[in-house]
Amino acid sequence: MPSVSRVLKIAAIVLVAAAILAFPSLAPNPYVLSAGVLVLNYAVLATSWNFVGGFTGYISLGHGALAGLGGYATGLLVVKGGLPAFAALLVGAALVAAVAVPVGFAALRVRGASFVIVSIALVLILLLVFQSWASFTGGSRGLVVPRPFDLSRPEHHRVFYYLFAGLLAVALLVWWLIDRSVFGLGLKSIREDEDKAEALGTATFAYKLMVFVVSAGFTALAGGLYALWFGDLDPVFQFSILTGSYLVLMALLGGVRQLFGPLTGAIIVGVALEYFKVEYGDTPLHLVATGLLLALVVLFMPDGVLPAIGDLIRRFTPGDRTSIREVSAAELRDQRLQNAGGTR
Repeated sequence: MPSVSRVLKIAAIVLVAAAILAFPSLAPNPYVLSAGVLVLNYAVLATSWNFVGGFTGYISLGHGALAGLGGYATGLLVVKGGLPAFAALLVGAALVAAVAVPVGFAALRVRGASFVIVSIALVLILLLVFQSWASFTGGSRGLVVPRPFDLSRPEHHRVFYYLFAGLLAVALLVWWLIDRSVFGLGLKSIREDEDKAEALGTATFAYKLMVFVVSAGFTALAGGLYALWFGDLDPVFQFSILTGSYLVLMALLGGVRQLFGPLTGAIIVGVALEYFKVEYGDTPLHLVATGLLLALVVLFMPDGVLPAIGDLIRRFTPGDRTSIREVSAAELRDQRLQNAGGTR
């Protein structure tokens, strides 16, 4: 018989999925529908970030740059290369994933604050390149990407809303599969103690590089889909430190070790950002609000909203206990034996 917490979890997933699918029909106007597209874009980006942050514990502020690269790769392949929109999207994501190999090869050799600094440097370097190379990227004038569909404004938003929802579903499925694989076990051992994991036989650098490339691919797909939806790319916006900071906030808010943590954080932060922009315009007030939100989360819910809700449910169902998927010494030993068996 399924536990109470499991039933509640399944019910919550079904309700959230139904709400996401029904949102376009309930949106009162095109602006609200476009805000929904933005929130789903944030959800895909935050989930993509969580492949690295959630599994390995490496905090990257440079994923906004990977999204910007995906957007520009898609846009330039359409405008300069003449490729169909969705072919350009897939080719652009593949190119960004390929670029992520040498980038990750260099960046993942450092840890902690050094890795954060390297990720910030990536954003700044790409911003300078795409601003300065005006003859190719459009520079500060921006790059206009043709719309792939000849639709009215509401229908355009509706189509892309469901495209982002589909991409989110694929990203969540891949994260879930990795979480339950030997590969995911190795990644979580890196998160808990990288030196000990390496001493026990885990190929830590190879694991980190592989998940970084997967994360970059999904991030680039989200960035490219945004370029096809919005149609106007500006390097200052595409390569912004704030984007990476928002992704970290969303993932931390929802819970980085949770499948639906980044989605939860994206809904909360994304809706809050749109609300403050509507109410107070283009002012720094939304930055103050997000800073306060992060402080409250760190003080009262350090593991995120979803773990806090789970603890609350378990408090009222004392007979219901679910195992926490942490990496134990026995699991590390089993993984080492599996790795040794695979190399024979």
